Amino acid sequence: MAILKRKNSREESEKPGTRKFIDLNEYKFPELKDESRGMVRVAEISRFEDIRKISPFIYEGNILILDCSPVSREEYLMTRIKEEIKRIVRDVNGDVAGVGSNGTYFVVTPPGIAIDRQRIRAI
Repeated sequence: MAILKRKNSREESEKPGTRKFIDLNEYKFPELKDESRGMVRVAEISRFEDIRKISPFIYEGNILILDCSPVSREEYLMTRIKEEIKRIVRDVNGDVAGVGSNGTYFVVTPPGIAIDRQRIRAI
């Protein structure tokens, strides 16, 4: 025989007919701040070290348009930059595509936004 009997709220809520409902109209949802949404940003890459400066923007979920025209004539450097951008995009499950005829521009998107590789042509 127990001397002290603790009132158990689970036992009361499990009884038939004592189900409690929450009115979602009365519930206050936290407001989203503008900083939590991604932005479209443009970045210029003039050396390999610039990738370190733009990578936080990719991890934050921004859409980036990367201008690699200052290093477009150096094939080895462009290859290193492309591979590093692809590695970062794979880390975040995003998408990356080259834009332009000479491949000096890249578009990087966060997860949930895919890049369509088909061109829209006027009839």
